[in-house]
Amino acid sequence: MSAKTSINGKPKQVVKRLLGVLPERACDVLTGRFGLGKDPVKLTLESIGKRYSITRERVRQIENYAIHSIKKSEQFNKEKETFDELENLLESLGGIIAEEDLLSHISSDKSIQNSVHFLLVLGDAFKKEKEDDHFKHRWYISDQLAEKVHKALKKLYENLNDDNLVSELDIIAQFLTHVEDVSDHYKKEDVIRRWLSISKTIGKNPLGEWGLISSPNIHAKGIRDYAFLVLRKHGSPIHFREVAKSIEKLFGKKAHVATTHNELIKDPRFVLVGRGLYALAEWGYMSGVVKDVIRKVLDKNGSLTKNEIVDKVLKERYVKENTIVVNLQNPKYFKKDKDGKYSAVAV
Repeated sequence: MSAKTSINGKPKQVVKRLLGVLPERACDVLTGRFGLGKDPVKLTLESIGKRYSITRERVRQIENYAIHSIKKSEQFNKEKETFDELENLLESLGGIIAEEDLLSHISSDKSIQNSVHFLLVLGDAFKKEKEDDHFKHRWYISDQLAEKVHKALKKLYENLNDDNLVSELDIIAQFLTHVEDVSDHYKKEDVIRRWLSISKTIGKNPLGEWGLISSPNIHAKGIRDYAFLVLRKHGSPIHFREVAKSIEKLFGKKAHVATTHNELIKDPRFVLVGRGLYALAEWGYMSGVVKDVIRKVLDKNGSLTKNEIVDKVLKERYVKENTIVVNLQNPKYFKKDKDGKYSAVAV
C-alpha cells in the first residue's frame, strides 16, 4: 500500500477524535480557523472574534491554547501511527515540498486537505516556512536538507536571465549540480520537480520549458509571446497564418490571423524571411528587406559575384533567385566592377 493511499481519507477521522478532547469554544475556534467543519472555508481571527464578541488577540490565544491542549492529550499519543504515516509520506516526496503540492498529492478534496494541514501544524516532526519573495509555503522535516534545497534553487535562478529557456531534463541536471551532497534517494526526477516547484522565481511554460517567471517566454501575456513559443517549438520559419493556428491549437488562445501578423511585424524577436514567413531573430537571420540583406552580406564579405551573393542571401531569405538578381540591378544601391563583382553604393 502506497503512502498516499494509506493516509487518504483518514485525516478527517483523526482530526475529529483530536478535537474531541477540547471544550466547545476551543473546538469551534480551531474548526473555523482551519476549515475543519462541513464548510471547508477557513475563517479569519476577526470573523471568529465577532461571533464570540472577543478580540482578534483573544481568538489567537484560544487557538494556541487549543493546539497546546491537543498535543498534551492522551488521544494525541494514540494517533502516532497517522503522524508517522504523514512523516513517511513527506519524506518519500522529497523531504521538503510546497504546501499546495503536498496537499493536492494526498487528495483533491478541500476538507481532507484542511485536515492534513491541521495535522501538519500539530505534528512535532513537521516544520513550515511561510511564503516569501523566493519560495512558496513549504513543509519539511530536516533543517539541513531544507537549507541545501533553498540554496540550490537560488543558485539555479541566479544563472538565468529572461531570455533563457531550458528543457526540463537540462534544468534537472543543472539543479543536481547544486545538490551533489544530498542523499542519492532524493536524486530522482519526480523529487527534483517538486523541489523546483517550491520556487516562486523559476517556472515552466505550457511547452514544458523552464526559465524565470519574470520572462514572457515562461509567463506569456499576449499573442507575440505565444507566437515566440510557437516558432521555438517549430524550429524553422513558418507562415504567420500557421503561427495563428498553432497558438490556438497549443495554447487554446484565440488568435486572429491579421492580429498575429501585426504582432510579428512589431516585435524585434521575429524576422520576416519570405512572403509571410517568419523566423526568430535569435536564429541569426538578418533583418530587413532583400536589398538590405544584400547590403549586409556585402558589408560583411566585401565584393562578391552574383552567384556568391545569391547563395548567401538564400541562406537568410526564402525568396526566388530572380528577386535577388533584380535588386542587384538597381544602380542606386549596387554597382558591378570590371571583374563582375558587386559592391554596395554608399548612401
